[in-house]
This record gives sequence, C-alpha cells and structure tokens, in this order.
Amino acid sequence: MAISFDRAFGVHQHALTVREQRAEVLTSNIANADTPGYKARDLNFAAALERAQQRQGVAISRSDERHLLASSSVSSEVGYRVPDQPDTGDGNSVDVHQERSRFVENAMEYQATMRFLNGKIRGLTSAIKGE
Repeated sequence: MAISFDRAFGVHQHALTVREQRAEVLTSNIANADTPGYKARDLNFAAALERAQQRQGVAISRSDERHLLASSSVSSEVGYRVPDQPDTGDGNSVDVHQERSRFVENAMEYQATMRFLNGKIRGLTSAIKGE
C-alpha cells in the first residue's frame, strides 16, 4: 500500500509555506518602518492557502529551456493594509508594535504547524518500521 503524503499531511504542508511567505512580508514591513512613503503590506492567508492547495499536484512543463519556471510565490495575495494610525507626515503606514505582534503570532502558528507535521512524520516512520 502506497503512502499518500498529500493525504497524510493535509493542508499543513501548504500552511507552512504560506506562513513562511507571510513572515517575509511582515519582516519587510518592520525593516521599512522608517522609510518615507512605505506602505505596510500583509498576506491574505486564507486566499494564499487556497491558491497553494489548488496548485497541488499540478505539473507545469516548459517547451523551451529559456522559459521561466513557475513560481510558488503568492505575490497576488499580498496587499496593502489599511493604516490604524494617523499619517505621521512622511507617508509611512507601518506601526512597528503591530507588525511585531503579527510577526510573533505568525511565528507561533508556524511552529504549531511544524510540530504537527513532525508528529505526522514520526507516526509514518513508526508505521514503516512496524513499531
């Protein structure tokens, strides 16, 4: 009997990737907190996760080696966030405290997903070994 990793891991393998990409967006916001005119961005997690699940199992072939490879980026799910604070005069909409809070929350969810996947892998390893 073959093991289906898609069935074994479910949505969590995709959630891990999307959480990683959201962390990149949030760190970019924090890094640009003092950049005049920078607008805070965020990733629509639900839409990005749905898109990642839809791409599952889709193989894209290239007819020419010069063609670009398909990207797993979810850049279409990244949008600007509505500012929660008044404009400080420089056009920057990043609130560092909120960005850090969102980053920590995302990191904890990433760790929870990673622990779940590690448990699944341990279970599969035990099943393969017959323990």
